[in-house]
Amino acid sequence: MGGSQVNQALVRLYFEVRDGLHDPVAAWAKLTGNSQQYVGTRGERRVPLDDGTAAEIVAAAIVHTAAEHGPERVAALAASPLAALVAGLGGTVLTEHPCAPEQVLGGRFGGAPRAEEWARAAYVLLWGENNRLARTADTPWVIAGRYKGQKVVAIGTHPTRLSDETLVVRPGTDGALAMAMGHVLLKEFFLDRAPFGAHAADSTDLPFLVRLREREGAYVPGEATGQVCDRLSVYDGEAVEVLLPRFDDGPGVLRRGVPVLRDGDELLTTVFDLLLAGYGVARPGLPGRWPDGYGDRAEPYTPAWQEACTGVPASRAVKIARELGVTAEKTGGRCVIVPGRLDTPHADTAYRAMLALLVLTGCGGGWAQAGTAGIPLVPYLCLHACGEDRSDVGALSWALAEGLFARRTSRSVLLEAVRDGWPMAPPPRVLALPRPIYPLPPEVDLLIGPDDHCDLAPPSPELVGAAVARLGGRPPAAGPAGRAADGRLRLLVDHAWMREYGEALPVYRPPGLGVPLKPTQLVRNRR
Repeated sequence: MGGSQVNQALVRLYFEVRDGLHDPVAAWAKLTGNSQQYVGTRGERRVPLDDGTAAEIVAAAIVHTAAEHGPERVAALAASPLAALVAGLGGTVLTEHPCAPEQVLGGRFGGAPRAEEWARAAYVLLWGENNRLARTADTPWVIAGRYKGQKVVAIGTHPTRLSDETLVVRPGTDGALAMAMGHVLLKEFFLDRAPFGAHAADSTDLPFLVRLREREGAYVPGEATGQVCDRLSVYDGEAVEVLLPRFDDGPGVLRRGVPVLRDGDELLTTVFDLLLAGYGVARPGLPGRWPDGYGDRAEPYTPAWQEACTGVPASRAVKIARELGVTAEKTGGRCVIVPGRLDTPHADTAYRAMLALLVLTGCGGGWAQAGTAGIPLVPYLCLHACGEDRSDVGALSWALAEGLFARRTSRSVLLEAVRDGWPMAPPPRVLALPRPIYPLPPEVDLLIGPDDHCDLAPPSPELVGAAVARLGGRPPAAGPAGRAADGRLRLLVDHAWMREYGEALPVYRPPGLGVPLKPTQLVRNRR
């Protein structure tokens, strides 16, 4: 039988109390009444303990905490071996995955594709650092995909030999490449010809009508009307100039034209028309300043423009975008993006630009990211472990913002979001981690993890589950699997906070100083 490493003071005190009470749950309840006896020794020597006893300690802590304080006070990071057990008991699972999939894919996002779906994928983009697929290229479903002719392209800051092709980007600039690829897709697969037109009309928000508000002699996009146009674009009628955000050259403004409809005193355009303007895909007769082709380096978001940002040659950006579009067209959407970590404070905007590629090509089920359900870790720590910060989240607003975040801090915005119904769990009394995380919430009675600063290393989840059932806790319940199919895919995140930041539609923000928590990470798209 294996063994665990346990805080020496904790195990000594636990045995003293348990031997007197003969009840592990009661022993844990008594022990935590004076938890400073062992909490103060965290980071000191740990001693070996058999797995069965370690599992008993964890189970006693879980059962007591769930009964006395509520199951949500038991928490585990999604990558922890105990995460599935905690979720099955109604505890809190903390995720580090981005909010972008739920914002864009909504109800259609149900986590990573199943193994058989991986093998069926015809085109795979491994995008970002520490990509789990790049580290496990001997996985059977990867091999099965290769036998079927699957192509794998790796995109990141370091080259890899585990793919058919690699694009090496400068750190924090992935969003620029994604925007340039979207420029190519919109030009060649929507304007030059339209193989994805029916998909866009039926399954996305591209035909939705959006109000335009007058601003500084032009117009800015406002909220969606809730109405769906009978076509993607209202081109060939009246047109006006719109002001759109630009961040690659400081907080600036793009001046580009969109076709409009009149509804009484209101001017309306479609999400698709705004998207073309934002990506810089020109059409004859529209006002504003537009790129003069793929080779224009000055105007966002051309392939040549992204080359100056990312270091990826324009020709290769065009090539990968075309391959993605053609493969999606020929296979009915069997293309996949496997997201890794993006080293930028504005990773959420980069992920949305990447997701836009799947939405445009009818590959809405191809966002291969597992373990997304749960409470986001950064807001959780911001609320329960950090003090009041001094960051001014209003500094990230776009040039024509309304001042919603002026002199506001991340924490104040988070508290407002939670008050208005944004999901949040209470601070943990039992916390299971797969790696060190700082700062930690205070008043954690039991800290489970591999680090010496934890109370004990995680025992086998099976042993802990059996001990929980033996001690009177509810047995773990398997959650439902599968992917819901309700709602449209959304490229417009219709929320005042997104408009305040200039991020309601896909956009690129370059690497730079961020804030502990962006308000856009607290937005859930309306369905």
